[in-house]
Amino acid sequence: MAVTAATTTGYHNGQWLPAVSGRARELMAETSAAAGWLSRLVRIPSVNPAQAGPGAGVPGEAALASALEGWFRELGGEVESDEVLPGRRNVYGIWRGETGRWAGVDAHMDTVGVEQMEGDPFSGAEAEGRVHGRGATDTKATLAVALALIEELHRCGRRPQCGVVAAATIDEEVGAAGAPAFAAWLQRRGLILDELAVAEPTGCRPVVEHKGVLRLEFRVQGRAAHSSQPDAGRNAVTAAARLALAFEEESIRLQRGPAHPELGTGLLTVTGMRGGRGMNVVPDECVVEVDRRTVPGEPPAETTASLQALAESACPLPFTTRLLKQIDAFAQPRHTPWVRRMAAWCGQEPVAVPYCTNAWAYPAVARERLVLGPGSIDQAHGAREWIEVTELERLAAIYRRWWLEG
Repeated sequence: MAVTAATTTGYHNGQWLPAVSGRARELMAETSAAAGWLSRLVRIPSVNPAQAGPGAGVPGEAALASALEGWFRELGGEVESDEVLPGRRNVYGIWRGETGRWAGVDAHMDTVGVEQMEGDPFSGAEAEGRVHGRGATDTKATLAVALALIEELHRCGRRPQCGVVAAATIDEEVGAAGAPAFAAWLQRRGLILDELAVAEPTGCRPVVEHKGVLRLEFRVQGRAAHSSQPDAGRNAVTAAARLALAFEEESIRLQRGPAHPELGTGLLTVTGMRGGRGMNVVPDECVVEVDRRTVPGEPPAETTASLQALAESACPLPFTTRLLKQIDAFAQPRHTPWVRRMAAWCGQEPVAVPYCTNAWAYPAVARERLVLGPGSIDQAHGAREWIEVTELERLAAIYRRWWLEG
C-alpha cells in the first residue's frame, strides 16, 4: 500500500519512515506529525483552575476538551464527554480494533500554572528540535503522539489491532478527579481494558510502581485576645507548633522503619502553616498542612486514622481535620506479558518512581497498567517547559508496536 503525505493537518511534510514488522509495515509515519499536533495542543491553555493566575488565559480544560472532541470525530472515533466537575469534562475517543482486545491511554489535559514561566507559555513553538510551552512535556506530548498515530491509521483506512480508548482527563495536577471518573465510565460501559498506559514524562521508560499520597489539613481552634493579656486567650499558633513537631518526629520514625524494596519508606512532610490575625492579637486559628507519601501495604484509611490519633495526642486545643487529596500507591507486577513486551519495545527495564500519577485509579478496570511517556519529569512545572521531538518519535514507535502488533 503506497502512502503519500497529506496536507489536511497543515503540518510540514517530513521524512517518511517504515513502520515496524508485521501488518504495521504497510504504514508510514511522518516524523513531524506528532510535533505539529503538540504545537496545536500547547496553544490551547488548560491551566488547572486552582493554579491559574493572570497569565493563564481562561482557566480549566474546557477549550481543549472541545477541540479534542472535534479532532476525535474527524479521525473516525466515537466520542463521549463526561462532566466530572462543573464546567470541566473528560473526553473519551473510541476506535474499534481488529481483535477483541482493548488498549487504553489516560493523558491529563490540565497543566500547572504559568506565572513563573519565561516568554509566551502557550507558544507551542518548534525550534531547534524541541516543542516549547506549558504542557509540552506534562502531558500533552502523549496526546500528540496518540493523535498523530490515529490520524495515520484514519488516512490509510486502517484499524488498530486492538480497540483503543483515548481518555483526555481533567484535574490530575490538583484534585485527581478525572481518573476515577474515567474508571467509573469504563465500569458503566462494562468495559475492562486489557492494557492501560498512563501518560507522564518517564523518558519512555515503563513505570510499574509509585508511592501514594495523602494531603490533610488540620485546623486548630483557639480563642482571640489582646496580646497584652495572653492568658485571656488560647494561642492556636503555639498549639499548632506542637502538632507540627509531632509530625516531624513521626517523619523521622517512618524513615528509620521498614522499607519497601522498590519505593523505600513512607514519608511525612509538614508543607504549610498559616495563622495569626495581627501582631497584637492572640491567634484564634492556625492551619497545619501535611503531605504523607505512602507505599504499598499502607492502607489510606488506616494511615489517615493514625495521623488523626497522633494529632489528638499532640495538640492541646481542639481541631478539625480535612482530607484534601488521596491517591493510592500503585504497584503492577513486572513480569506480566504486556509489561514485558512494552519493556522490550522501550528498550528499558520497568522502574519505580516517587511521584504520583493517575495509574492508582484503575485496578478494577485494567488488567495490566503502567506509566509511560516521553520527556523528563525535570522539564515539567518549571520556568521553561519543552520536549525533544526525538522523544515524541520514540513514543510513537512504541505505540505503533503496541497498537498494530500487540
